[in-house]
Amino acid sequence: MGVVSGMVLFAVVWFMVLFVVLPIRLETQGDVGEKVEGTHAGSPSSSFSMRKRLRITTYWAIPIWAIIAGVIVFGDITVRDIDMFNRMGPASGE
Repeated sequence: MGVVSGMVLFAVVWFMVLFVVLPIRLETQGDVGEKVEGTHAGSPSSSFSMRKRLRITTYWAIPIWAIIAGVIVFGDITVRDIDMFNRMGPASGE
């Protein structure tokens, strides 16, 4: 895996983790009872901290990325390992 491939993989993993982290412990304006005029009741309240969410996302994305990158680099799991219907046929040399 090249450097650019690693960076793209990290970006994909980071955004996937971000979308999982965003709704966790989210307090909406409707929950708190402090609805700002002109906003939806489902909007985040003033206690919403995006920096904290980004930090948590990064802390979780780094080990997940390291595991996935390690599997790719060391070749522990190949595409043939997940080919359940044997569509790829026998490997060359078998």
